[in-house]
Parts: sequence; C-alpha cells; structure tokens
Amino acid sequence: MAPIPPPIQVPEPDTAAAGGAPKTRVSARGRLRTYFLTGIIVAGPLAITAYITWWFIALIDSFVKPLVPASYLPDHYLPFSIPGLGLVIAFLAVTLLGFLTANLVGRSVIEFGEVLLARTPVISGLYKGLRQIFETLFSANGTSFRTVGLVEFPVKGTWSVVFLSAPAAHEVEGALRARGAPAEDLVGVFLPCAPNPTTGFFFYLPRAEVVELAISVDDAAKLVMSAGVIQPEDPQGRLNAMAATLRTAQQAGGPVPRREPQDA
Repeated sequence: MAPIPPPIQVPEPDTAAAGGAPKTRVSARGRLRTYFLTGIIVAGPLAITAYITWWFIALIDSFVKPLVPASYLPDHYLPFSIPGLGLVIAFLAVTLLGFLTANLVGRSVIEFGEVLLARTPVISGLYKGLRQIFETLFSANGTSFRTVGLVEFPVKGTWSVVFLSAPAAHEVEGALRARGAPAEDLVGVFLPCAPNPTTGFFFYLPRAEVVELAISVDDAAKLVMSAGVIQPEDPQGRLNAMAATLRTAQQAGGPVPRREPQDA
C-alpha cells in the first residue's frame, strides 16, 4: 500500500499585498522620532507665544507699577504679585487719554502741551516725526502699509514682496522729474528682509511697475518671515479641493467624507 502524501500547505493571502502596496513596518526608533517631532510642532508655538506674552506683560508692569502709589496696588496687601495689573492700568489710562482728547477740554490741554514741545529745540522734531508715523500707521482711514505688491528686485526677472506706502511728495516728484525721471505717479514701497520684516529697504517706484497682490499684510509678513515656507491662505482653493474630493467619493460609490462642524 502506497504511503499517503502529506497535505499541501497553501500559504495564507497577505492582506496588505491584496490591498495594493505592501505594508511597511515602522521601527520603534522611527515612531519615537515621529512622536517627538509632533510634540515639537504642537508645543513649540504654544511655548513661544506664552513666553512673548509673559515678557510683554512683565515689561509693561515694570514701567507702570512704579508710577502707581503702593497703597493703591493689590500687591501691597497680598503675599504675591498679580501679573498683568500694569497692563490693565496702562490700557485704561490710554483709553481715558483718548476720551479726553476727543472732547474740547482735552483737546485744548493736548494743544497746549504740543505748543510747549514745539518750542523745545531737539524734542520738537522728534515728537513731530513720531506723531506723523503713529498717525500714519494707526489711523483708521489710513492706507499706508495695507497693500501688498511685487516688484522686480534686485534684478530683472526676480520678484520681491513689498508693502506700499504713501505716494511721493510733490518735492520728491519735482526733484526726480527735474533729473529726467518719467512723469508717472510715484509710490513709496518698503521691501522687508527675510526673516526679519522690520528691516529692509525703502524706495520710490512708478506705480505701474508695482504688481498689487490680493493678500493681507499678515499673510505677506508670514511669507517673508518663513522665507516662503508658509504660503498665503487660499479659501477658494480649499473649497475647490473639498469639491474635488466629494466628486471623487461620489463617483467611486464610497462614503462621502463628512466635515466636522466648527464652533462659531
């Protein structure tokens, strides 16, 4: 009688291979590196934001609290110091100053103080210059540094992000046209340096050579500070991507991806 052959062993199908690409195993070192980088991405911005906020509050407190009598501060009666109290006092004082300046009495006091400053040789020029800068930057109806554009700099064919300032004064236009400059509208532009947008170059250009961009100043500042890594947000592009994903899911007959509701 012939011996019975052993049963044939059929290999079990690889579920990962049946579904497409083979499943790659990540080592423990790779997982640890991924978790660490994810923690850095989450904790880094929070830590830096908290540090800058705490530094700003401590700076304002160090300037304001010494000006207030100790008997009026809660720190005099408590065994610990209250952070942010100087910031609250400074905010209330500045708001009160704006309220007093808006009426006739406060305006008269401010004008009297400006007359005294105008008669001081060195301080008068410094005060006038700083006041013009603050009025230009923080005015509700001002337009300076609220428009973003592109200019060809430093050579033709290379484009740099700039912030548009005020148009050139008549003296500047007259002097440039006297030297043969084209009779076009000149506008001041500020070209920030990466990654520090507070430094840069300021020059005048014909308005026709500036390509205005429909992005906010905040997005442009992020673009400069990140050296192009953080691109401006495109809400329409996100909507188009969501619509394309929805159409793909409907054509494939799969479940339609749901979008989590956002808090108002």
